[in-house]
Amino acid sequence: MLLLVFSSSVVAEIYKWIDADGNPQFSDRAPSGTGAEQVDLRAINTIKSVSVATLSDRDASTSTVILYSAGWCGVCKQARAYMQRQGIPYREFDVEKTARGRKDFRRLGGTGVPVILIGRQRMNGFSIRRFEELYNG
Repeated sequence: MLLLVFSSSVVAEIYKWIDADGNPQFSDRAPSGTGAEQVDLRAINTIKSVSVATLSDRDASTSTVILYSAGWCGVCKQARAYMQRQGIPYREFDVEKTARGRKDFRRLGGTGVPVILIGRQRMNGFSIRRFEELYNG
């Protein structure tokens, strides 16, 4: 499962190519000689309510932060580092490596990572400003 989210609200170009080891790579610059193709990304950093049916009562409490991530995701790493720096407690589920992560991600209709749940609010992607609005809101 390949998931990609670009967390800036600014429109940017993203390129995809396959490296010498056969691994997909993504960047905001197309490396020469790689056959990179531009990737069309939908708008992200959206916030919407989460159905109570998708979360347990414990997960839906206003203080719970849940991060659905993937190991290769740079934006997930930024979100994780921010929460650690700020001392914000969170639970993390890898959508590729854990059964709980895969199951919840499907139930939430996830299409890219990170998906961050703050109580009953949802943020697709990550930006500090939007996260703080939800977390402190």
